Amino acid sequence: MTPTAQARPAFAGPHRGTPDEARRHDLAAFLRSRRERIAPEQVGLPMTGRRRTPGLRREEVAQLAAVGVTWYTWLEQGRDIQVSAQVLDAVARALLLDPSERAHLFTLAGSEDPAPVTECPSVTPSVRLVLEQMAPYPAAVVNSRYDVLAHNVPYTALVGDLGELPLEERNLMWLAFTPSRFREVLIDYRTERIGMVARFRAAMADHSAEPAWKALLARLRKASPDFEEEWQRHEVQGPGNGIKRFQVPGVGLLRCNYTNFWLSPRLGTRMISYTPLDEETRALMDELPDRL
Repeated sequence: MTPTAQARPAFAGPHRGTPDEARRHDLAAFLRSRRERIAPEQVGLPMTGRRRTPGLRREEVAQLAAVGVTWYTWLEQGRDIQVSAQVLDAVARALLLDPSERAHLFTLAGSEDPAPVTECPSVTPSVRLVLEQMAPYPAAVVNSRYDVLAHNVPYTALVGDLGELPLEERNLMWLAFTPSRFREVLIDYRTERIGMVARFRAAMADHSAEPAWKALLARLRKASPDFEEEWQRHEVQGPGNGIKRFQVPGVGLLRCNYTNFWLSPRLGTRMISYTPLDEETRALMDELPDRL
């Protein structure tokens, strides 16, 4: 798309200070802030030369979104240009926007999102009801990228209050390889996460071009030398059930069977339940929180 195709002169139409101009100003600032927070390696771009500013360059965002550099520059300068929903969608993907940020982008651009991001269809009201009924046994809905999409209250004894974490950190891979409650209470975390990396690599084969997967991989490799070491082994492993042990403060040692219940035809999103392996654990699970 060329900038002359749909562009009008800068700030044409409404006078300076009008709601439309203020919205374009906010859109420009928002795009710059999102661009500057992304490292090139997060989106699969090589680090080339010294950078005067943090994050991606404008031309790199344009490349990732498959739009003209001049056109994207005008958009980030707050110029009065017309932008299609399809192009906004491409920019949202290039900038790795989360659902809230994507909605904000379309609002500032004055455009209706043709594919609004809603709650994951795997987490239906009936699935949430099952999660609640699993109490006092911990249970969560997790996708193949290890994002925790939903969970019941007892599950917080294992991972902490996920609501206090940024959206991108509500991920079991991230919690296993960075300081977290999950890593603190999971007794065999060093061996458990070897299998997690192998399953993550196997699942990523179907998603290697997706920005969210590439971004998570880049963040993990940068944050954890242990992850990088395991990643370089190129081990792959299919999903399965097993046993996990947790030492929960104020409760004790929990020996659990963990079981995957698949919520879609493919091996993607699943509900994971942690049920007692022995009577002692069964009794201790009654002491897990039933409310936040």
